[in-house]
Amino acid sequence: MHEVFNGMFNFDAQFWTTIIPLLLKPGKVSRDYVAGKRQRYTNPFRFYLTVSIVFFLLVGLYNTKEKYQSLAKENTTEIINETKNKTSKAEKLDSIKNKINEEMKNSFIAVPEATRKQILAEIDKEANDSTEFKTNSGAINFDFGNGESKLDKFATYQKNYPNSNIDVALDSLGYDKNFTNRFIYTRAKAINSFTKSKESRDQFFNQLLSSGSLALFILLPLFTLFLKLFYIRKKYTYVDHLVFVFHIQTVFFMLFSIFYIFKIAGTDPKLWIFTILFLIYLFIALKQFYKQGYLKTTIKFILLNMSYTIVASIGIIFVLIISFAIF
Repeated sequence: MHEVFNGMFNFDAQFWTTIIPLLLKPGKVSRDYVAGKRQRYTNPFRFYLTVSIVFFLLVGLYNTKEKYQSLAKENTTEIINETKNKTSKAEKLDSIKNKINEEMKNSFIAVPEATRKQILAEIDKEANDSTEFKTNSGAINFDFGNGESKLDKFATYQKNYPNSNIDVALDSLGYDKNFTNRFIYTRAKAINSFTKSKESRDQFFNQLLSSGSLALFILLPLFTLFLKLFYIRKKYTYVDHLVFVFHIQTVFFMLFSIFYIFKIAGTDPKLWIFTILFLIYLFIALKQFYKQGYLKTTIKFILLNMSYTIVASIGIIFVLIISFAIF
């Protein structure tokens, strides 16, 4: 880690001499590197690792900023609404009490002052009791379905008896105390926590982000395999294709790091602009690195994106399942 950041902040290092041609001349750095011209460029894996660390730090910084802004906004709104509601309710209550007091005083048989005060005090007490309620910050509504599934029943029971022991809960519900039922009960507990607490949802998102970054890294060699198959006639080794993939993914992180920098600065950049920029970059890089015509590059560009989208979708589902299982 020290070496990564040392290289990053050393302005004489190869790290900085790689950025400009990588961004402005798609495919050139990869082509030079596999051709043996490596002295001027930093190691592709090290470069990828450094930029990816910066990207995820920026994502974390943005999420932290959003969290505190949301908390500040919620607290401010809650205070304002609470003040307005209290003022409004107090005014309405006073109006009702004054009217009742006048009717008791001017009735055919006037109600004594002491009795009127006692009645008005009881009205105050009843009004305060009826308006007391508890709030749950960050709660969201969640419907588990028709209540017939095992997860539905476990979630309902855990919601009603949050401090109940798992074995006690399973006995009460009439289920065997085996590993599967214990695991499902813990997931029901996690769902209840997730739906009630914003902190739990933030924790799940951070866990998902960590798992996603690892899954993305694992998918890179698979994407490299797609390139190897689509460009099987090219005399590039698997490692040569992998160098190209590391450079492409590095540019992806660089572009979206800029996206998050804009968001952290308070602007509202359009995600589709950065997505299109990356796709244009990928197309040009494919053409320049593999030196094929526009038609072949276009066909392979579409097929590569379709293949990677399918695999990435499966990977995302897998990451969601794993993240939920260990949450």
